[in-house]
Amino acid sequence: MPPLHLVLPAAALVLLVLSGLCLGTPVIAPQRIPAVLSDHASLEYVVLWELRLPRLLLGLLGGAAVAVAGLLLQEALRNPLAVPELLGVSSGAAVAVAACVVWALPVSPALHPLVGLAGAAAGGALTLAAARAARTAGGVLLIGSAVTAAVQSLLFAIMATADRLQYDLLFRYLVGSLNGILWDQVSRTLPWFALAVPLVLLTLPALGLLRLGDEAATSLGVGVGTARTGVLAVAALLVGAVTGPCGPIAWVGFVAPLLARRVRPDGDARTWMLWTAVLGAVITTAADQVARLALAPVETPLGAWTVLVGVLAGAALLRGGAR
Repeated sequence: MPPLHLVLPAAALVLLVLSGLCLGTPVIAPQRIPAVLSDHASLEYVVLWELRLPRLLLGLLGGAAVAVAGLLLQEALRNPLAVPELLGVSSGAAVAVAACVVWALPVSPALHPLVGLAGAAAGGALTLAAARAARTAGGVLLIGSAVTAAVQSLLFAIMATADRLQYDLLFRYLVGSLNGILWDQVSRTLPWFALAVPLVLLTLPALGLLRLGDEAATSLGVGVGTARTGVLAVAALLVGAVTGPCGPIAWVGFVAPLLARRVRPDGDARTWMLWTAVLGAVITTAADQVARLALAPVETPLGAWTVLVGVLAGAALLRGGAR
């Protein structure tokens, strides 16, 4: 019989996929899904294929991507608090995409993931540049928090120039939302995820050496600054690809790696990577189900629930780990 820690995430993922496809208005029984997908003329087909399935798919992929980005940053800086939200990566991506939306810049929506990537890289690079004077990982996080606050203030300034029709689009770049995700957004995002997968695998040897400490990694011939910059670039790619279509998915990159370490405390980045991706997909999809159904027909922001779950669960996990 498989261990419980293997069965629970898999069972949760299956249940969340079924609830994402079946629950809502109208309710579709699981056994009817094949029949609904074969009847292209029915309203249930439109709801299931055009609305629920792309939203579910991007939620799974986006949650996994943000979680893996959090793990990369935590391992590169050797600090469990190093997450995209505290290093200017998520907010940089949100500002870049929001500027395109509000100021009507001549950028095709198909290029919004690329714009988000550029903003994420700029926010992260600004944090690293400002943090050169920091002597500890805690100092890097403190400077990253300051950079994040500055970038978010720029986002609020962009909001002030938006008209009422643009607020709905801008809202998702403030708190994150999967509402209104269609196949167009999924098809534009998939190539970025496909590019990110081999790059993530290429970072694993560097993460293993950085985990030994800067001095040990340097003695083994590793350029610590170059390695960290490379890891940041891959994390920015993951975050930017997600932020483009649905805005920042906050704190999933914090709690998913912590859960992965609790599942496999004797592991390393290679071991935790798959666990982190699966747990990130589970957390994001579960939060989206709550956002979609808790106060139906009103839909609440996905980001509000991921922040709530991420902060509370992360604090509990850190406290348990300290004990």
